[in-house]
Amino acid sequence: MSVRTLVKSIQNIMRQDTGVDGDAQRISQLCWMFFLKIIDDQDQELELMQAGYASPIPERFRWRAWAADPEGITGEALLAFVDDALFPALKTLPASSRPGDRRRVVRDVFEDAFNYMKSGQLMRQVVNRINEVDFNNLTERQHFGDIYEQILNDLQSAGNAGEYYTPRAVTAFMVDRIDPRPGETLFDPACGTGGFLTCALRHMRKRYVKRPKDERNMQAALRAVEKKQLPHMLCVTNMLLHGIDDPGFVRHDNTLARPYIGWGKKDRVDVVLTNPPFGGKEENGIESNFPQHFRTRETADLFLALIIRLLKPRGRAAVVLPDGSLFGEGVKTRLKEHLLEECNLHTIVRLPNSVFRPYASIGTNLLFFEKGEPTRDIWFYEHLVPEGQKAYSMTRPIRLEHLQGCIDWWGGANRVGRKETERAWKVTAEEVKARGYNLDVRNPHTRDDDHGDPEGFLEKLMAAEAETARLREQLKAALSEALMR
Repeated sequence: MSVRTLVKSIQNIMRQDTGVDGDAQRISQLCWMFFLKIIDDQDQELELMQAGYASPIPERFRWRAWAADPEGITGEALLAFVDDALFPALKTLPASSRPGDRRRVVRDVFEDAFNYMKSGQLMRQVVNRINEVDFNNLTERQHFGDIYEQILNDLQSAGNAGEYYTPRAVTAFMVDRIDPRPGETLFDPACGTGGFLTCALRHMRKRYVKRPKDERNMQAALRAVEKKQLPHMLCVTNMLLHGIDDPGFVRHDNTLARPYIGWGKKDRVDVVLTNPPFGGKEENGIESNFPQHFRTRETADLFLALIIRLLKPRGRAAVVLPDGSLFGEGVKTRLKEHLLEECNLHTIVRLPNSVFRPYASIGTNLLFFEKGEPTRDIWFYEHLVPEGQKAYSMTRPIRLEHLQGCIDWWGGANRVGRKETERAWKVTAEEVKARGYNLDVRNPHTRDDDHGDPEGFLEKLMAAEAETARLREQLKAALSEALMR
């Protein structure tokens, strides 16, 4: 049985369980079970390779102890073990704050996790299917990693859970343009399910990781935070699948809850890649962590202010922001002024409304900037839906090859030789300042549709209305005549 078929069969089993309601719960249930299997497979390999290594999970609760035997506990006994023993133990697992303590990873994953299944028999069927995957087999793990990406993609149809997923074509494009290197501190302050992290790992392993030291330097320099439990659990599992030895760098926390001035020099990073949540409001009091002139409850604005502060000199960032951040006033204006003064905002890629469908249908933009020098010129590139396609959708999503035109235009690492085209144009920082820091600059090469002469159009409209009135009177007369007969 292929891994894809196996995962589908597991989902079908879960659909029979009355306790699992909808895709989000099904994915959450799948995730904590996969997590325990993956970490146990890793533990068994580490026990062979490292003298004195001990699993972070107490022996009784390791996957091999209660789940590996296909004839093991089932029914009410299995449900009682999971609900009354396994979850309470892992939620309260004692852990230190020292780096590499995998007990903290396990505890954070289970802190707000739940077992939704109500049938112990169905749970045993799911467990036995999961046992068919050997996560120490590199080929199987890579194949499962691809399937896991599809599971995350399914979040887009799971109601509000879609907010945690950025289309992989977008993350891959942003990572490719930023070009992170092993040893550079890379931070995603709102990491969701880990899309930017996994794309960065693939990018660096393909281009720069040549020795074990490169791999260690890469892993040691990753930083991430996720506020909500489901995407945090999905992200940690994603990191394990992508060969991260210690996914403890993915913190379950709210990045914005830490005071702005509390982020010091030691917290500075080389690279920020992120899609901060937008359209939502932070809880009361969070804005008081920020200077008065940046205070707002709009999440995207607070993240932008923090990202500017967190970048080292010559640090670089790629950030997804909605159209409202470009033309908004008040705090948004002050933020854009700050951005242009502190950073070189060299490129804005404008995306069509349909890129993030179905959970959002608003215009989004990819902002690329570097810390340390003020902005002089800003290049805009307008990405259009491919010819012959009205919009992106679940069945026809954006793909990396759709962005190849922008990659070809980019001008390499130093952005050399850029030219204005039907899709690309440039404005100066002075022009933006004169516009009141409105960055919502329309494509000057786009012609408005020709609607003809307005006066002629009005005359035609009046004539059509007169003809309608004449026909109405004729109909009334005909009806009256028919009634009189």
